[in-house]
Amino acid sequence: MIGRMALTTEIVKAKARELGADGVGIADAAVLNAYPPDKAHPQIPARISPEIRSCVAFFKRIPAGAFRARDNACIHHVDQLVLREMDRVGYRIARFLETEGHWAFQTAAQETVWEMKNASYGSLSTRHVAIEAGLGTIGLELNLLTKEAGPRCYTTVVLTDAALEPDGKLTEQLCIGEPCSRCLYSCPPDAVQHWGLDKRLCATFAQEFGFSTIVRVFSAFLGGEGDQAKLRALAGHQWFGIWQGLLRVVGAFGDCPRCLAVCPVGDDYNRFLKDAQREIPEKTDAKVARARELLGIKKRGEPIRGRADGRVRWIGEDGYRPPARRAGAPA
Repeated sequence: MIGRMALTTEIVKAKARELGADGVGIADAAVLNAYPPDKAHPQIPARISPEIRSCVAFFKRIPAGAFRARDNACIHHVDQLVLREMDRVGYRIARFLETEGHWAFQTAAQETVWEMKNASYGSLSTRHVAIEAGLGTIGLELNLLTKEAGPRCYTTVVLTDAALEPDGKLTEQLCIGEPCSRCLYSCPPDAVQHWGLDKRLCATFAQEFGFSTIVRVFSAFLGGEGDQAKLRALAGHQWFGIWQGLLRVVGAFGDCPRCLAVCPVGDDYNRFLKDAQREIPEKTDAKVARARELLGIKKRGEPIRGRADGRVRWIGEDGYRPPARRAGAPA
């Protein structure tokens, strides 16, 4: 170790970008332990290991062109390419930290744990770690929004015992919120709530052939009567969808890209998506009325469940300001 430069946040972040991260930030494990997203089900580093001191959060952008395709199979395929690449980047960051004398390991991207809210999330919320690391803020539909790619990115985390200087989270809200409501308008099952999401309803489109569908289809098959009826059932589209999901995760994860595609936050939206996503076919009079109702609640200053109990911390305490009026914006 003699003569080796002391490991710093700047060195780690530069290495992460060199390895392929599109954005990277450092969060203090102690802060994450003190502010769990849900106190009843604390997704905190200490739950994984009390020795963790720093969390290296990074994201990779989903190429925006995939959101212009008419066939969702394109975005499914690209999603998996991005996730696999993130695993490689995280592994290499952990290996780099270990060459510098600190143990490290990465979390599983998009992990779910059955014992925690029936597998609606995992041991650590990478979205909230990314926010505490200064990479973005939570949107109206609970996606992580980044300045570079809006919600069109995936994130994961490398946990380490290295004591790195944290970046600090953003206090300005990136999501336009109620006046925009494009995610609400575009949601096929109408799962977007007031700074919240009906995750089970969302899953009916986002995970059309996910775990719950597998359980339901297999249960019906095993409980069915007659060999011929079972053989006919095997030829149904649901079994084909399950096979596709097992083979390439198509239909089992990220099956509905609509809220990601229409969100105007992110530098990539104006560059690649604005013309293609200007119109929202799923928009209805009923959804417009709901959006106006939510905006009225906000303007009247009435309590909003999605912003209560400290959750505004991840939305942005300072509220939304147009990009031209944000701190550091050119005059």
